[in-house]
Amino acid sequence: MPYDESAVYLVRESLLAALNIAAPVLLAGVIIGLVVSLVQSITSIQDQTLSFVPKIIAMILVAAFLLPWIALKLAEYAAGLFTMI
Repeated sequence: MPYDESAVYLVRESLLAALNIAAPVLLAGVIIGLVVSLVQSITSIQDQTLSFVPKIIAMILVAAFLLPWIALKLAEYAAGLFTMI
C-alpha cells in the first residue's frame, strides 16, 4: 500500500512536538508521585487522595512556569507547517 511520505513526516513531527511539550509536565507528576508514595509508605498513611493533590499542583505550576517555552514550541511547529504548504 503506497503512502505519502510528507504525511508520515507530518505525523512524526506532530508526535515529537507533543512529546516534547508534555514531557516536563508529566515528569514533574511522576517525580512528585514517587515522593508522595515514598512518604506514604514510610508513615503508613494509606489515603489515596493524598497523592493526587500534590501531583496536580506540581503539574499546574510546571505548566505555568513553562508556558512561554510551550508557546514558542507550538509557534515553531505551526510556522514549520505553514512553510511546508
